Amino acid sequence: MVFLDLHVGNLVEPLTGRRWDQPTIIREISRRLAYYQTCGMQSQDRVFLLYGNRLEFFVDLMAVWILGGCAIPIDARLTPFEVGTLAQAASLRFAIGCDSLDKALAAALEQQKVRVLSTSEASAHSASSRPAPGNAFTLDQDALVLFTSGTTGQPKGVVHTHRSLRARWMGLRQNLHLRNFRRTLCVLPTHFGHGLICNCLFPWLSGQDLFVVPPFKTGLIMQLGALLDEHEITFMSSVPTVWRVALKTAKPPGKQTLERVFCGSAPLTMFLWKEIQHWTGTSDVCNAYGITETGSWVAGTTVPDLVPEDGLIGVGWGAVIKILKTSSAEHAPSAAAECAADESGYVWLNTPALMKGYLGRDDLTNAVVSQGWFMTGDIGLLDERGYLYLRGREREEINKGGMKIYPGDLDAVVERFEGAVDACTFAYDDSLYGQNVGLAVVLKDPGDESIRALHDWLMRHIAKHQMPARWYLLDEMPRTSRGKINRSQVAQNCDGLQPVDLRRVLGTQKPSE
Repeated sequence: MVFLDLHVGNLVEPLTGRRWDQPTIIREISRRLAYYQTCGMQSQDRVFLLYGNRLEFFVDLMAVWILGGCAIPIDARLTPFEVGTLAQAASLRFAIGCDSLDKALAAALEQQKVRVLSTSEASAHSASSRPAPGNAFTLDQDALVLFTSGTTGQPKGVVHTHRSLRARWMGLRQNLHLRNFRRTLCVLPTHFGHGLICNCLFPWLSGQDLFVVPPFKTGLIMQLGALLDEHEITFMSSVPTVWRVALKTAKPPGKQTLERVFCGSAPLTMFLWKEIQHWTGTSDVCNAYGITETGSWVAGTTVPDLVPEDGLIGVGWGAVIKILKTSSAEHAPSAAAECAADESGYVWLNTPALMKGYLGRDDLTNAVVSQGWFMTGDIGLLDERGYLYLRGREREEINKGGMKIYPGDLDAVVERFEGAVDACTFAYDDSLYGQNVGLAVVLKDPGDESIRALHDWLMRHIAKHQMPARWYLLDEMPRTSRGKINRSQVAQNCDGLQPVDLRRVLGTQKPSE
Protein backbone atom coordinates (compact mmCIF):
# COMPACT_ATOMS: atom_id res chain seq x y z
CA MET A 1 0.00 0.00 0.00
CA VAL A 2 1.45 3.36 -1.04
CA PHE A 3 -0.52 6.27 0.38
CA LEU A 4 0.32 8.54 -2.55
CA ASP A 5 -1.10 6.01 -5.00
CA LEU A 6 -4.27 5.00 -3.18
CA HIS A 7 -6.52 2.31 -4.62
CA VAL A 8 -9.23 2.52 -2.04
CA GLY A 9 -12.88 1.54 -2.18
CA ASN A 10 -15.85 3.88 -2.08
CA LEU A 11 -16.87 5.49 1.20
CA VAL A 12 -20.61 5.55 1.98
CA GLU A 13 -22.75 6.96 4.79
CA PRO A 14 -26.01 4.98 4.56
CA LEU A 15 -27.94 7.27 6.89
CA THR A 16 -27.07 10.53 5.10
CA GLY A 17 -26.81 9.14 1.59
CA ARG A 18 -23.37 10.68 1.09
CA ARG A 19 -21.00 8.68 -1.12
CA TRP A 20 -17.40 9.41 -2.11
CA ASP A 21 -15.79 7.54 -4.97
CA GLN A 22 -12.03 7.19 -5.40
CA PRO A 23 -11.48 10.46 -7.36
CA THR A 24 -13.45 12.37 -4.70
CA ILE A 25 -11.47 10.73 -1.91
CA ILE A 26 -8.14 11.62 -3.57
CA ARG A 27 -9.31 15.20 -4.09
CA GLU A 28 -10.41 15.53 -0.44
CA ILE A 29 -7.08 14.16 0.75
CA SER A 30 -5.24 16.62 -1.50
CA ARG A 31 -7.19 19.55 -0.06
CA ARG A 32 -6.28 18.48 3.45
CA LEU A 33 -2.63 18.04 2.58
CA ALA A 34 -2.51 21.59 1.33
CA TYR A 35 -4.45 23.01 4.28
CA TYR A 36 -2.64 21.14 7.05
CA GLN A 37 0.77 21.92 5.54
CA THR A 38 -0.23 25.59 5.48
CA CYS A 39 -1.13 25.28 9.18
CA GLY A 40 2.33 23.95 9.94
CA MET A 41 1.68 20.24 10.38
CA GLN A 42 4.92 18.32 10.00
CA SER A 43 6.34 14.84 10.08
CA GLN A 44 6.11 13.12 13.49
CA ASP A 45 3.47 15.53 14.79
CA ARG A 46 0.84 13.80 16.93
CA VAL A 47 -2.67 14.74 15.87
CA PHE A 48 -5.97 14.11 17.66
CA LEU A 49 -8.95 13.17 15.49
CA LEU A 50 -11.80 14.39 17.66
CA TYR A 51 -14.59 12.75 15.73
CA GLY A 52 -15.21 9.51 13.86
CA ASN A 53 -17.56 7.36 11.78
CA ARG A 54 -17.81 9.94 8.99
CA LEU A 55 -16.35 10.12 5.49
CA GLU A 56 -14.10 13.02 6.49
CA PHE A 57 -12.49 10.96 9.24
CA PHE A 58 -10.81 8.62 6.77
CA VAL A 59 -9.40 11.33 4.51
CA ASP A 60 -8.15 13.26 7.53
CA LEU A 61 -6.41 10.10 8.71
CA MET A 62 -4.76 9.59 5.30
CA ALA A 63 -3.64 13.21 5.15
CA VAL A 64 -2.01 13.00 8.59
CA TRP A 65 -0.20 9.81 7.59
CA ILE A 66 1.00 11.15 4.23
CA LEU A 67 2.44 14.17 6.04
CA GLY A 68 4.29 11.81 8.36
CA GLY A 69 2.13 12.49 11.40
CA CYS A 70 0.81 10.11 14.04
CA ALA A 71 -3.00 9.96 14.25
CA ILE A 72 -4.76 9.57 17.60
CA PRO A 73 -8.52 8.95 17.24
CA ILE A 74 -10.42 10.07 20.33
CA ASP A 75 -13.76 8.95 21.74
CA ALA A 76 -16.09 11.87 21.01
CA ARG A 77 -17.96 11.23 24.27
CA LEU A 78 -15.00 12.14 26.48
CA THR A 79 -15.18 15.26 28.62
CA PRO A 80 -12.84 18.23 28.09
CA PHE A 81 -10.95 17.16 31.22
CA GLU A 82 -10.43 13.64 29.88
CA VAL A 83 -9.34 14.86 26.46
CA GLY A 84 -6.98 17.31 28.15
CA THR A 85 -5.42 14.47 30.14
CA LEU A 86 -4.79 12.49 26.97
CA ALA A 87 -3.47 15.55 25.11
CA GLN A 88 -0.93 16.18 27.84
CA ALA A 89 0.22 12.56 27.74
CA ALA A 90 0.57 12.68 23.95
CA SER A 91 2.54 15.96 23.81
CA LEU A 92 0.02 17.09 21.23
CA ARG A 93 0.49 19.82 18.62
CA PHE A 94 -2.71 19.59 16.56
CA ALA A 95 -6.27 18.37 16.82
CA ILE A 96 -8.81 18.03 14.03
CA GLY A 97 -12.50 18.46 14.78
CA CYS A 98 -15.80 18.87 12.97
CA ASP A 99 -18.42 21.63 12.99
CA SER A 100 -20.16 20.15 16.03
CA LEU A 101 -17.00 20.21 18.16
CA ASP A 102 -17.78 21.22 21.73
CA LYS A 103 -16.52 24.74 22.46
CA ALA A 104 -15.40 23.81 25.96
CA LEU A 105 -13.38 20.95 24.50
CA ALA A 106 -11.72 23.24 21.96
CA ALA A 107 -10.94 25.77 24.70
CA ALA A 108 -9.38 23.08 26.91
CA LEU A 109 -7.07 22.03 24.09
CA GLU A 110 -6.12 25.57 23.17
CA GLN A 111 -5.15 26.21 26.81
CA GLN A 112 -2.55 23.49 26.34
CA LYS A 113 -1.31 25.25 23.20
CA VAL A 114 -2.89 22.63 20.93
CA ARG A 115 -4.05 24.12 17.64
CA VAL A 116 -7.56 22.93 16.77
CA LEU A 117 -8.19 22.62 13.03
CA SER A 118 -11.53 22.20 11.28
CA THR A 119 -12.09 19.40 8.78
CA SER A 120 -14.76 21.57 7.16
CA GLU A 121 -12.26 24.36 6.53
CA ALA A 122 -9.84 21.79 5.16
CA SER A 123 -12.51 20.49 2.77
CA ALA A 124 -13.08 24.02 1.46
CA HIS A 125 -9.37 24.58 0.84
CA SER A 126 -7.96 24.49 -2.67
CA ALA A 127 -6.41 21.17 -3.60
CA SER A 128 -2.65 21.05 -3.55
CA SER A 129 -0.98 21.45 -6.92
CA ARG A 130 2.03 19.56 -5.69
CA PRO A 131 2.09 16.23 -3.85
CA ALA A 132 3.28 15.88 -0.31
CA PRO A 133 6.86 14.65 -0.01
CA GLY A 134 7.01 10.90 -0.52
CA ASN A 135 9.55 10.39 2.26
CA ALA A 136 7.49 12.08 4.97
CA PHE A 137 7.40 8.88 7.04
CA THR A 138 9.28 5.63 7.51
CA LEU A 139 7.83 2.19 8.19
CA ASP A 140 9.02 2.22 11.80
CA GLN A 141 7.63 5.65 12.52
CA ASP A 142 4.63 6.01 14.87
CA ALA A 143 1.40 5.89 12.86
CA LEU A 144 -1.38 5.38 15.36
CA VAL A 145 -1.97 5.75 19.10
CA LEU A 146 -5.09 4.18 20.59
CA PHE A 147 -5.82 5.01 24.22
CA THR A 148 -7.35 2.06 26.04
CA SER A 149 -7.55 3.52 29.55
CA GLY A 150 -6.40 6.30 31.85
CA THR A 151 -8.47 9.25 30.67
CA THR A 152 -8.60 10.58 34.25
CA GLY A 153 -5.26 9.31 35.52
CA GLN A 154 -2.26 7.74 33.82
CA PRO A 155 -3.19 7.18 30.17
CA LYS A 156 -2.40 3.88 28.49
CA GLY A 157 -1.84 4.50 24.80
CA VAL A 158 -1.07 1.65 22.42
CA VAL A 159 1.45 2.78 19.77
CA HIS A 160 1.42 1.16 16.33
CA THR A 161 3.92 1.89 13.59
CA HIS A 162 3.24 1.76 9.86
CA ARG A 163 5.12 -1.53 9.84
CA SER A 164 2.95 -3.18 12.51
CA LEU A 165 -0.26 -1.99 10.83
CA ARG A 166 0.84 -3.28 7.44
CA ALA A 167 1.81 -6.58 9.04
CA ARG A 168 -1.72 -6.90 10.37
CA TRP A 169 -3.36 -6.11 7.02
CA MET A 170 -1.00 -8.40 5.09
CA GLY A 171 -1.68 -11.22 7.54
CA LEU A 172 -5.43 -10.78 7.12
CA ARG A 173 -5.18 -10.78 3.33
CA GLN A 174 -3.24 -14.03 3.47
CA ASN A 175 -5.80 -15.69 5.77
CA LEU A 176 -9.11 -14.16 4.63
CA HIS A 177 -10.68 -13.82 1.20
CA LEU A 178 -11.22 -10.19 0.18
CA ARG A 179 -14.24 -11.14 -1.94
CA ASN A 180 -16.40 -11.38 1.20
CA PHE A 181 -15.42 -7.82 2.19
CA ARG A 182 -16.46 -6.05 -1.03
CA ARG A 183 -19.39 -4.24 0.70
CA THR A 184 -18.35 -3.87 4.35
CA LEU A 185 -20.52 -2.31 7.06
CA CYS A 186 -19.02 -0.76 10.20
CA VAL A 187 -21.31 -0.21 13.20
CA LEU A 188 -18.34 0.08 15.56
CA PRO A 189 -16.49 3.19 16.79
CA THR A 190 -13.46 4.25 14.78
CA HIS A 191 -11.41 5.17 17.85
CA PHE A 192 -10.32 1.63 18.74
CA GLY A 193 -8.61 -1.26 17.01
CA HIS A 194 -11.49 -3.57 16.13
CA GLY A 195 -13.53 -0.87 14.43
CA LEU A 196 -10.69 1.12 12.85
CA ILE A 197 -7.76 -1.16 11.99
CA CYS A 198 -9.71 -4.24 10.94
CA ASN A 199 -13.37 -3.51 10.27
CA CYS A 200 -12.65 -0.29 8.33
CA LEU A 201 -9.07 0.14 7.14
CA PHE A 202 -8.39 -3.47 6.19
CA PRO A 203 -11.15 -3.70 3.55
CA TRP A 204 -11.13 -0.04 2.50
CA LEU A 205 -7.37 0.16 1.87
CA SER A 206 -7.71 -3.13 -0.01
CA GLY A 207 -10.11 -1.52 -2.48
CA GLN A 208 -13.40 -2.68 -0.98
CA ASP A 209 -16.41 -0.40 -0.38
CA LEU A 210 -16.93 0.76 3.20
CA PHE A 211 -20.31 1.74 4.67
CA VAL A 212 -20.05 3.66 7.94
CA VAL A 213 -22.80 4.48 10.45
CA PRO A 214 -22.78 6.01 13.96
CA PRO A 215 -21.69 3.38 16.51
CA PHE A 216 -23.96 1.51 18.90
CA LYS A 217 -27.16 3.37 18.02
CA THR A 218 -30.04 1.26 19.35
CA GLY A 219 -32.52 2.64 16.82
CA LEU A 220 -30.18 1.77 13.97
CA ILE A 221 -29.54 -1.76 15.27
CA MET A 222 -33.30 -2.27 15.45
CA GLN A 223 -33.36 -1.64 11.69
CA LEU A 224 -30.24 -3.67 10.93
CA GLY A 225 -31.96 -6.19 8.65
CA ALA A 226 -33.38 -3.44 6.43
CA LEU A 227 -29.99 -1.68 6.33
CA LEU A 228 -28.25 -4.86 5.21
CA ASP A 229 -30.84 -5.43 2.48
CA GLU A 230 -30.89 -1.86 1.17
CA HIS A 231 -27.11 -1.70 0.70
CA GLU A 232 -26.55 -5.40 -0.08
CA ILE A 233 -23.90 -5.69 2.63
CA THR A 234 -21.63 -8.72 2.25
CA PHE A 235 -19.62 -8.36 5.48
CA MET A 236 -19.99 -6.83 8.91
CA SER A 237 -18.19 -7.11 12.21
CA SER A 238 -19.57 -6.21 15.61
CA VAL A 239 -19.65 -7.24 19.25
CA PRO A 240 -22.01 -9.53 21.19
CA THR A 241 -23.90 -6.51 22.52
CA VAL A 242 -25.00 -5.49 19.05
CA TRP A 243 -26.30 -8.96 18.31
CA ARG A 244 -28.20 -9.28 21.56
CA VAL A 245 -30.14 -6.16 20.61
CA ALA A 246 -30.57 -7.07 16.94
CA LEU A 247 -31.76 -10.61 17.61
CA LYS A 248 -34.44 -9.40 19.99
CA THR A 249 -35.63 -6.32 18.07
CA ALA A 250 -34.69 -6.38 14.37
CA LYS A 251 -36.39 -8.16 11.51
CA PRO A 252 -33.92 -10.49 9.74
CA PRO A 253 -32.64 -9.45 6.30
CA GLY A 254 -34.67 -10.77 3.40
CA LYS A 255 -32.02 -10.69 0.66
CA GLN A 256 -29.44 -12.56 2.75
CA THR A 257 -26.51 -10.85 1.02
CA LEU A 258 -24.26 -11.31 4.06
CA GLU A 259 -21.53 -13.80 3.23
CA ARG A 260 -19.42 -13.46 6.35
CA VAL A 261 -19.99 -12.09 9.85
CA PHE A 262 -17.34 -11.44 12.48
CA CYS A 263 -17.96 -10.89 16.17
CA GLY A 264 -15.18 -9.74 18.47
CA SER A 265 -14.25 -7.94 21.72
CA ALA A 266 -15.73 -10.84 23.75
CA PRO A 267 -16.00 -14.56 22.97
CA LEU A 268 -19.25 -15.77 21.44
CA THR A 269 -21.27 -18.33 23.29
CA MET A 270 -22.54 -21.33 21.34
CA PHE A 271 -26.12 -20.15 21.86
CA LEU A 272 -25.54 -16.61 20.53
CA TRP A 273 -23.35 -17.95 17.72
CA LYS A 274 -26.13 -20.19 16.39
CA GLU A 275 -28.71 -17.43 16.77
CA ILE A 276 -26.57 -15.10 14.63
CA GLN A 277 -26.18 -17.79 11.97
CA HIS A 278 -29.95 -18.29 11.85
CA TRP A 279 -30.75 -14.55 11.77
CA THR A 280 -28.18 -13.61 9.11
CA GLY A 281 -28.75 -16.66 6.92
CA THR A 282 -25.04 -17.50 6.72
CA SER A 283 -23.10 -20.21 8.51
CA ASP A 284 -19.88 -18.22 8.05
CA VAL A 285 -20.00 -16.52 11.44
CA CYS A 286 -16.51 -16.02 12.86
CA ASN A 287 -15.56 -15.65 16.50
CA ALA A 288 -12.74 -13.15 15.90
CA TYR A 289 -10.09 -12.71 18.58
CA GLY A 290 -8.37 -9.36 18.61
CA ILE A 291 -6.43 -7.15 20.98
CA THR A 292 -5.51 -3.53 20.38
CA GLU A 293 -1.89 -4.32 21.16
CA THR A 294 -1.76 -6.86 18.30
CA GLY A 295 -3.60 -4.69 15.78
CA SER A 296 -6.92 -6.35 16.67
CA TRP A 297 -7.89 -9.51 14.72
CA VAL A 298 -5.17 -12.06 15.39
CA ALA A 299 -7.14 -15.34 15.34
CA GLY A 300 -10.55 -16.68 14.49
CA THR A 301 -12.85 -19.50 13.48
CA THR A 302 -12.12 -19.66 9.77
CA VAL A 303 -11.82 -23.44 9.82
CA PRO A 304 -14.37 -25.04 7.42
CA ASP A 305 -17.43 -26.79 8.91
CA LEU A 306 -16.53 -25.76 12.46
CA VAL A 307 -19.27 -26.49 15.00
CA PRO A 308 -19.95 -23.54 17.36
CA GLU A 309 -18.83 -24.01 20.96
CA ASP A 310 -18.66 -21.67 23.93
CA GLY A 311 -15.46 -19.60 23.79
CA LEU A 312 -14.09 -21.33 20.67
CA ILE A 313 -11.74 -19.04 18.72
CA GLY A 314 -9.90 -21.32 16.32
CA VAL A 315 -6.53 -20.70 14.66
CA GLY A 316 -4.08 -17.83 14.49
CA TRP A 317 -3.97 -15.43 11.55
CA GLY A 318 -0.29 -14.70 11.09
CA ALA A 319 0.38 -15.35 14.76
CA VAL A 320 1.81 -18.07 16.98
CA ILE A 321 -0.27 -18.89 20.06
CA LYS A 322 1.08 -20.44 23.25
CA ILE A 323 -0.67 -21.32 26.51
CA LEU A 324 1.83 -20.91 29.35
CA LYS A 325 1.62 -21.59 33.06
CA THR A 326 2.97 -18.13 33.84
CA SER A 327 1.79 -14.61 33.15
CA SER A 328 5.15 -13.07 34.05
CA ALA A 329 7.20 -11.34 31.36
CA GLU A 330 10.28 -11.26 33.58
CA HIS A 331 11.57 -14.48 32.06
CA ALA A 332 11.76 -15.63 28.44
CA PRO A 333 8.45 -17.17 27.32
CA SER A 334 10.46 -19.62 25.21
CA ALA A 335 11.75 -21.17 28.44
CA ALA A 336 8.43 -21.11 30.32
CA ALA A 337 6.39 -24.25 30.97
CA GLU A 338 3.63 -24.78 28.44
CA CYS A 339 0.22 -26.14 29.35
CA ALA A 340 -0.85 -29.53 28.04
CA ALA A 341 -3.66 -29.83 25.51
CA ASP A 342 -7.01 -28.83 27.08
CA GLU A 343 -5.24 -27.36 30.11
CA SER A 344 -6.12 -23.75 30.91
CA GLY A 345 -3.35 -21.21 31.22
CA TYR A 346 -2.22 -17.77 30.09
CA VAL A 347 -2.55 -16.85 26.41
CA TRP A 348 0.67 -15.52 24.83
CA LEU A 349 0.94 -14.29 21.23
CA ASN A 350 3.82 -13.76 18.83
CA THR A 351 2.94 -11.64 15.80
CA PRO A 352 4.72 -9.14 13.51
CA ALA A 353 1.73 -6.84 14.08
CA LEU A 354 2.64 -6.34 17.74
CA MET A 355 2.53 -2.76 18.99
CA LYS A 356 5.68 -0.72 19.40
CA GLY A 357 4.73 -0.31 23.06
CA TYR A 358 2.67 1.87 25.39
CA LEU A 359 3.17 5.59 24.88
CA GLY A 360 5.72 6.83 27.41
CA ARG A 361 5.10 3.80 29.64
CA ASP A 362 8.04 1.41 29.35
CA ASP A 363 7.01 -0.03 32.71
CA LEU A 364 3.69 -1.21 31.29
CA THR A 365 5.30 -2.44 28.07
CA ASN A 366 7.94 -4.49 29.89
CA ALA A 367 5.24 -6.08 32.05
CA VAL A 368 3.53 -7.73 29.05
CA VAL A 369 6.15 -7.98 26.28
CA SER A 370 9.15 -10.32 26.34
CA GLN A 371 11.31 -11.31 23.35
CA GLY A 372 8.53 -10.40 20.93
CA TRP A 373 5.88 -12.35 22.87
CA PHE A 374 2.83 -10.56 24.25
CA MET A 375 0.99 -11.65 27.39
CA THR A 376 -2.67 -11.00 26.58
CA GLY A 377 -4.09 -11.28 30.09
CA ASP A 378 -6.57 -13.83 28.77
CA ILE A 379 -7.12 -17.30 30.19
CA GLY A 380 -7.47 -19.96 27.53
CA LEU A 381 -6.48 -23.37 26.25
CA LEU A 382 -5.42 -25.13 23.08
CA ASP A 383 -7.17 -28.42 22.35
CA GLU A 384 -5.70 -31.47 20.59
CA ARG A 385 -6.39 -29.85 17.21
CA GLY A 386 -4.50 -26.71 18.18
CA TYR A 387 -7.69 -24.64 18.35
CA LEU A 388 -7.79 -21.78 20.84
CA TYR A 389 -10.56 -21.50 23.42
CA LEU A 390 -10.98 -18.49 25.74
CA ARG A 391 -12.14 -18.86 29.32
CA GLY A 392 -11.95 -15.23 30.47
CA ARG A 393 -9.56 -12.58 31.70
CA GLU A 394 -7.02 -13.18 34.44
CA ARG A 395 -8.17 -10.16 36.38
CA GLU A 396 -11.81 -11.24 36.08
CA GLU A 397 -11.32 -14.57 37.84
CA ILE A 398 -13.40 -14.89 40.99
CA ASN A 399 -11.48 -16.64 43.75
CA LYS A 400 -14.17 -18.08 46.02
CA GLY A 401 -12.42 -19.80 48.90
CA GLY A 402 -9.62 -20.97 46.59
CA MET A 403 -11.99 -22.09 43.84
CA LYS A 404 -11.52 -20.21 40.55
CA ILE A 405 -14.73 -19.14 38.83
CA TYR A 406 -14.76 -17.58 35.35
CA PRO A 407 -17.45 -14.89 34.97
CA GLY A 408 -17.58 -15.41 31.19
CA ASP A 409 -18.74 -18.98 31.73
CA LEU A 410 -21.59 -17.83 33.97
CA ASP A 411 -22.56 -15.03 31.56
CA ALA A 412 -22.90 -17.63 28.82
CA VAL A 413 -25.34 -19.68 30.89
CA VAL A 414 -27.49 -16.70 31.86
CA GLU A 415 -27.50 -15.54 28.24
CA ARG A 416 -29.18 -18.79 27.17
CA PHE A 417 -32.12 -18.14 29.51
CA GLU A 418 -34.98 -16.99 27.31
CA GLY A 419 -36.07 -14.21 29.64
CA ALA A 420 -32.61 -12.62 29.96
CA VAL A 421 -31.74 -9.52 27.91
CA ASP A 422 -28.24 -8.91 29.29
CA ALA A 423 -26.08 -10.19 32.13
CA CYS A 424 -22.80 -9.63 33.92
CA THR A 425 -21.32 -11.67 36.75
CA PHE A 426 -18.61 -10.18 38.93
CA ALA A 427 -16.70 -10.61 42.18
CA TYR A 428 -17.59 -8.94 45.45
CA ASP A 429 -15.81 -9.11 48.80
CA ASP A 430 -17.05 -11.83 51.12
CA SER A 431 -15.98 -12.19 54.76
CA LEU A 432 -16.19 -15.99 54.59
CA TYR A 433 -14.89 -16.87 51.12
CA GLY A 434 -12.76 -13.82 50.36
CA GLN A 435 -14.74 -13.32 47.16
CA ASN A 436 -18.19 -14.40 46.07
CA VAL A 437 -20.27 -14.19 42.91
CA GLY A 438 -22.58 -11.30 42.12
CA LEU A 439 -24.99 -11.19 39.18
CA ALA A 440 -26.36 -8.12 37.44
CA VAL A 441 -29.11 -9.00 35.01
CA VAL A 442 -31.57 -7.27 32.71
CA LEU A 443 -34.77 -9.30 32.39
CA LYS A 444 -37.64 -8.96 29.94
CA ASP A 445 -39.98 -9.29 32.90
CA PRO A 446 -38.26 -8.40 36.20
CA GLY A 447 -40.99 -10.01 38.30
CA ASP A 448 -40.58 -12.73 40.90
CA GLU A 449 -41.68 -15.47 38.49
CA SER A 450 -38.87 -14.63 36.07
CA ILE A 451 -36.32 -14.53 38.89
CA ARG A 452 -37.41 -17.96 40.10
CA ALA A 453 -37.28 -19.32 36.56
CA LEU A 454 -33.75 -17.97 36.06
CA HIS A 455 -32.69 -19.42 39.40
CA ASP A 456 -34.03 -22.81 38.40
CA TRP A 457 -32.22 -22.50 35.06
CA LEU A 458 -28.91 -21.78 36.77
CA MET A 459 -29.37 -24.63 39.25
CA ARG A 460 -29.66 -26.97 36.28
CA HIS A 461 -26.68 -25.63 34.39
CA ILE A 462 -23.91 -24.59 36.81
CA ALA A 463 -22.18 -26.10 39.82
CA LYS A 464 -23.43 -25.05 43.25
CA HIS A 465 -20.25 -23.18 44.13
CA GLN A 466 -20.67 -21.02 41.01
CA MET A 467 -24.21 -19.92 41.86
CA PRO A 468 -24.44 -16.12 42.25
CA ALA A 469 -25.13 -15.21 45.87
CA ARG A 470 -26.20 -11.61 45.22
CA TRP A 471 -28.53 -10.64 42.40
CA TYR A 472 -29.18 -7.16 41.05
CA LEU A 473 -31.90 -6.21 38.58
CA LEU A 474 -30.88 -3.45 36.15
CA ASP A 475 -32.79 -1.61 33.45
CA GLU A 476 -29.66 -1.37 31.31
CA MET A 477 -26.14 -2.77 31.54
CA PRO A 478 -23.36 -0.14 31.72
CA ARG A 479 -20.81 -0.59 28.93
CA THR A 480 -17.66 1.02 27.63
CA SER A 481 -17.54 3.06 24.41
CA ARG A 482 -16.41 -0.16 22.69
CA GLY A 483 -19.55 -2.00 23.71
CA LYS A 484 -17.75 -4.11 26.29
CA ILE A 485 -18.98 -4.79 29.79
CA ASN A 486 -16.70 -3.28 32.41
CA ARG A 487 -17.14 -5.76 35.25
CA SER A 488 -15.51 -3.54 37.84
CA GLN A 489 -17.83 -0.68 36.89
CA VAL A 490 -20.87 -2.97 37.06
CA ALA A 491 -19.74 -4.18 40.49
CA GLN A 492 -19.23 -0.60 41.65
CA ASN A 493 -22.68 0.44 40.41
CA CYS A 494 -24.35 -2.54 42.06
CA ASP A 495 -22.58 -1.82 45.35
CA GLY A 496 -24.90 1.15 45.84
CA LEU A 497 -28.06 -0.80 44.99
CA GLN A 498 -30.29 -3.05 47.04
CA PRO A 499 -29.88 -6.67 45.92
CA VAL A 500 -32.84 -8.90 45.20
CA ASP A 501 -34.27 -10.48 48.36
CA LEU A 502 -33.72 -14.06 47.22
CA ARG A 503 -35.03 -15.49 50.50
CA ARG A 504 -38.40 -13.88 49.86
CA VAL A 505 -38.53 -14.62 46.12
CA LEU A 506 -37.42 -18.23 46.43
CA GLY A 507 -39.07 -18.92 49.75
CA THR A 508 -35.80 -20.39 50.98
CA GLN A 509 -32.24 -19.41 51.86
CA LYS A 510 -29.77 -17.86 49.47
CA PRO A 511 -28.01 -20.38 47.20
CA SER A 512 -24.63 -19.68 48.79
CA GLU A 513 -25.78 -20.55 52.28
